[in-house]
Amino acid sequence: MEVKKPKARDIDEYIAGFPKDIQKILEQVRATIKKAAPEAEERISYEIPAFYLHDRYLVYFAAFKAHIGFYPTPAGTDAFKKALSAYKTGKGSVQFPLDKPIPLKLITDIVKFKAKENLLRSKIKKK
Repeated sequence: MEVKKPKARDIDEYIAGFPKDIQKILEQVRATIKKAAPEAEERISYEIPAFYLHDRYLVYFAAFKAHIGFYPTPAGTDAFKKALSAYKTGKGSVQFPLDKPIPLKLITDIVKFKAKENLLRSKIKKK
């Protein structure tokens, strides 16, 4: 019988559930997102770390056996198609392999792009 890991109540708990080397990478990704969008609110959503800005989802991220999953929605991956071409991508998702350096500059660029998009959408919604 498989023992299920308890659900994390916040990002600190989520990160603490991984080995130290993975924790370090997750903290780097988290800090990169926070620096790129300092007003963003941290949450756990779908049992993984998420950031929200202007009442909208900004990005999610998660750790897996061989990669860090990063989820900026299709708009986030489409806008950075060329830069993401070195990575496995899906509709609105990208996998950064754990055996290679995590592209923190690229994450910064995507988060800033998504933050502008969220701000624009929230202004449109208010009209």
